[in-house]
Amino acid sequence: MATKYVFVTGGVVSGLGKGITAASLGRLLKTRGLKVASQKLDPYINVDPGTMSPLQHGEVFVTDDGTETDLDLGHYERFTDENLNKYSNLTTGKVYWNVLNKERQGAYLGQTVQIIPHITNEIKSYIYNLAKSTEADVVITEIGGTTGDIESQPFLEAIRQVGLEQGLENCCYIHVVLVPYISGSDEYKSKPAQHSVKELQGMGIAPNVIVLRADGPVGADIKRKISLFCNVRPDCVIENLTMPSLYECPLMLEAAGLTTVVARQLHLDTPPSDLTEWKELISRIATRSKTCRIALVGKYVKLHDAYLSVMESLYHAGFENESKVDIKWVDSELLTSQVHCEEQLADVDGIILPGGFGDRGIEGMVQAAQYAREQGVPYFGICLGMQIMVIEYARNVLGYADANSSEFTPDGEHNVIALMPDQQGNIPKGGTMRLGKYPCAVAAGTVLRACYGTDHVDERHRHRYEFNNDFRTEMQNSGLVICGTSPNGRLVEAVELPGRDFHLGVQFHPEFKSRPNRAHPLFKGFIAAALRYQAAQAETGPMPVV
Repeated sequence: MATKYVFVTGGVVSGLGKGITAASLGRLLKTRGLKVASQKLDPYINVDPGTMSPLQHGEVFVTDDGTETDLDLGHYERFTDENLNKYSNLTTGKVYWNVLNKERQGAYLGQTVQIIPHITNEIKSYIYNLAKSTEADVVITEIGGTTGDIESQPFLEAIRQVGLEQGLENCCYIHVVLVPYISGSDEYKSKPAQHSVKELQGMGIAPNVIVLRADGPVGADIKRKISLFCNVRPDCVIENLTMPSLYECPLMLEAAGLTTVVARQLHLDTPPSDLTEWKELISRIATRSKTCRIALVGKYVKLHDAYLSVMESLYHAGFENESKVDIKWVDSELLTSQVHCEEQLADVDGIILPGGFGDRGIEGMVQAAQYAREQGVPYFGICLGMQIMVIEYARNVLGYADANSSEFTPDGEHNVIALMPDQQGNIPKGGTMRLGKYPCAVAAGTVLRACYGTDHVDERHRHRYEFNNDFRTEMQNSGLVICGTSPNGRLVEAVELPGRDFHLGVQFHPEFKSRPNRAHPLFKGFIAAALRYQAAQAETGPMPVV
């Protein structure tokens, strides 16, 4: 079967949930036996989001092959349970970077390099290469931004050309639009959607399906009006409503007929969607009987999307522990002493420290790690959070008051976290870290092994600094357990405290591999420990510290 292509665009405003719509459709098509690959085309001029502030753009999601991508790819992987690759994210910056490098190398044989065909050909090459590299039956491509943005125009032109090249019977264009509610007149308004579709049609793209983003049912009259004025069949106007859980969206869109109309447009002969597994997931979500509170101590907590995958992984772990997870967002800059930690953290059942860069808020994270160790609160450190755990241990157990990371004190005497040997010198910021999937050997008799249940795992990394082996023997002799290493034993990948239910730090990012219907083992173990801690607190008061 020839590969089919679905393009998801948006109008009126950004943040409408194009990514969730695309991810949900991917899951629905997969339940019909189709192999699906997902992709995000971002109009911004950065080469990739790797150097962008998390407070501006949210988290950077990393694929197995080490590509730093937009956070929407996390939604794609979580919903479809398919690992993505370097062709799954493309920016304007990367397009021009590639085209200009080709021009410098003479690849265009002296031609005048132009938007059409050179820029659009580069965009199309990523669409086609994703189809080829994954052997997908259906490629779902989301266009970032909104229709009408200047920077989006080459991407829209490229997907218009794909329709011509592949045949419109092999392409489906889905346009997601806002239908605002006007409280003064107590009605939903269709005019913004009409204008957005008109703008898209002006680019040569006639949407086949229009998804209406609204907080409640818009009514049959609005749907009929949009169908008539936007030139789509009535059953191709689909509501995408705000749901209690984003994981309910596939079921809602299936009930609204999205999968059926997309399959019809693409001439796909498939069995009905088998949503048994997904319905069981939603049932588990709805029947949770417990609640635990987790403090997420970070430096980017003003924008929750900066920790999106961590947040979702905590929720996934809650699903499998029959527990709701209430995240308490704690700004690490506020934790200037153990007194402040007591004020902020006394009511939580677990503490998680996620990744980050730069020295702002670091001392507060060290305070949080000390509080968790001294008070016996379950602790989970990820990437920077693992490094903070090591720094705190060196300061307060080994007695090195100046213990730190060479990221923060380059000339420090006791930098227990340091640059990797091949990262020394003045190197560019973008794409030069340890990125992507690497193997880890898991030590027997450890909490890490108990969670994984195996002696070997593969996890994704995104960091430049490592545990400093100059202090390795001393830390082990003082009691710190090195529970995960690279297969050759050279790199420390995970550490834990002995005699604790869960006090663990990992250099990698397990949150990138968690799935709603298959929580990551470490997050699952962390939430289970938090629930045990909660139960012990209720029965006997504070747990004794080992």
